[in-house]
Amino acid sequence: MEVFTNYLAGIDNPDHRDRTEEVLIWVANHFQNLEPLIKWNTPMFSYNGTYIIGFSTAKQHLSVSPEEVGITQFADDIAQAGYSNTKGLFRIPWNKPVDYELLRKMIEFNIQDKADCSTFWRE
Repeated sequence: MEVFTNYLAGIDNPDHRDRTEEVLIWVANHFQNLEPLIKWNTPMFSYNGTYIIGFSTAKQHLSVSPEEVGITQFADDIAQAGYSNTKGLFRIPWNKPVDYELLRKMIEFNIQDKADCSTFWRE
C-alpha cells in the first residue's frame, strides 16, 4: 500500500483520509491479485495490465470509477445504496457508509468481464 502513501498524505481532512485509506486497504486485502497503482494522480487497481477500479476524493464524497460498463451493470445497486452517479463514476458521500458488497460485486464483475482485455481501458 506504499504506492498510495503520497496520495493519502495529500488529503487534508483526516476523516476523508481515513475513509479513503480504509477503502483502499479493503480492496487490497480482499483482492490480493490486483495491482495497486497511481495513474493521473488517482489511486486505482489493475489486473493483468487492465484497469479494474479507481477512486478519487472530492469535498463532499469519495468517487468510485468502475468504468461506464460497471456503472450501467450496477445502476440499480448504486441507487439502492443511496449513491449518485454519472456515466463513469458513483459518489459515496463522506457521511454515508461504504457499501462494500457493491464494491465487491463491481470488482469481481470487472475482473471477469475484462479477462480477455489486452488494453488498460475498455475499447
